[in-house]
Amino acid sequence: MHHVFSDGENKGMDKEEKRQQRRRRLMENRAYQAMGNLTRYMDRYYLDALIGIIPGWGDAIALLSVVPFVYFSFSVIRSIPLTLAVLNNALRDVLLGMIPFFVGDIIDVFHRANTKNMAMIQGFVDGDEAVIRQVNRRALQSAVVLVVLLLLIVLMAWALVNFGGYLISLVKS
Repeated sequence: MHHVFSDGENKGMDKEEKRQQRRRRLMENRAYQAMGNLTRYMDRYYLDALIGIIPGWGDAIALLSVVPFVYFSFSVIRSIPLTLAVLNNALRDVLLGMIPFFVGDIIDVFHRANTKNMAMIQGFVDGDEAVIRQVNRRALQSAVVLVVLLLLIVLMAWALVNFGGYLISLVKS
């Protein structure tokens, strides 16, 4: 795979040409194109909210849509703060989607984690200093929130399983 940051063949180019060439290479990456498609289907066509209707499995399936975002931010852009922010958005989306009685599914319509992740990644691809600075400044916060979100997701899953067991016992008696 061609490394997106190599400048060896760009010696005669000015800084702006190098930046534009790097940007084109990043946008041609398969993971980048997959992220664009996932954003379109999951957020703009509300597939995230629709599959969230499947109890438990819908949120797990929706979480899989973050894989190209994590790969691209970690392996292609090579930014740990960006990867933490992407995971933060994705896990927040899962936690919100787990809220029962279709409340989480309604929230999914408005939360749009993939759109937020795509905007951050696009900021890095475009070299938007404000986006890069904001993501880097919030790296520690993203790491702490990531741990809290993981704990809350486990707690929510436990609560939902117990609540489901309680409902089943009510139906049986």
